Amino acid sequence: MNIYRALNDVTLYIEEHLEEDIDYKILSKKIGVNENILRRLFSLLTNMPLSEYIRKRKLTNAGYDLYASNMKVIDIAMKYGYNNSTSFSRAFTSFHGIKPSQVNKNSKLKNFPRIIFNEEVKEAQDMEYEIIELDQFELYGIGKEVNCKNIKNIAPAFFDETSKKYLDLYGYPEYGMITYNNEYREECTAYYVLYKKEIENFSKFIIPKSKWLLFRIPSYNALEIQKVSDQFYLEFLPSCKFKFKDLPEFEYYHDGVTDFLIPIY
Repeated sequence: MNIYRALNDVTLYIEEHLEEDIDYKILSKKIGVNENILRRLFSLLTNMPLSEYIRKRKLTNAGYDLYASNMKVIDIAMKYGYNNSTSFSRAFTSFHGIKPSQVNKNSKLKNFPRIIFNEEVKEAQDMEYEIIELDQFELYGIGKEVNCKNIKNIAPAFFDETSKKYLDLYGYPEYGMITYNNEYREECTAYYVLYKKEIENFSKFIIPKSKWLLFRIPSYNALEIQKVSDQFYLEFLPSCKFKFKDLPEFEYYHDGVTDFLIPIY
């Protein structure tokens, strides 16, 4: 399956149904995955949640309708799924920078275009993994807010900064941890550098007993870790059968290797 071609089918379906409630189950079937994986894939490739993309496309069209027609604001609000003119006006103003009632032939409006993915087929690579089970464990550390747009830059820099700052006191950090905003893992929210030992004034995290998919990287290099992470989400995830738990992801650094850990049931 060409995942990029399938995602183009998804964005085309959205275009054809912007005046309706978008059924995520239909979108999921178009690429043969469940809703959780669809949301994560879309977020990973576009740096925005699928719900935000749909909202921006609806508001783009709503702006054109207000400009080009004599429709009432409430009618356009209802057309694009808003229950009342107040919520529509708030969303419209946030997106376009002006109120719906202010739109006229001289107005400047925003256009957020349909996303079209490059369908060039890329050769998939084998990924070796293990399934392990870990008992409950505790970690201690500090974190930094991130999002999907900046984590690739912020996380490695924050890890290097933290490890150097506390190296003489606590040794080399054993874990990196990524948290997400919801069970769909659409947007990462924070990156943490963590130690096994209890450290006063550091945040404490209790990780419950769970099974994990383990992908081993033969180094601590940030670029190599990111390469495996991207390969997991873009190649492994769309065709895997595992069900994922709503727990953080981990990078476990030990003995010159990094274990990339994904929680599963």
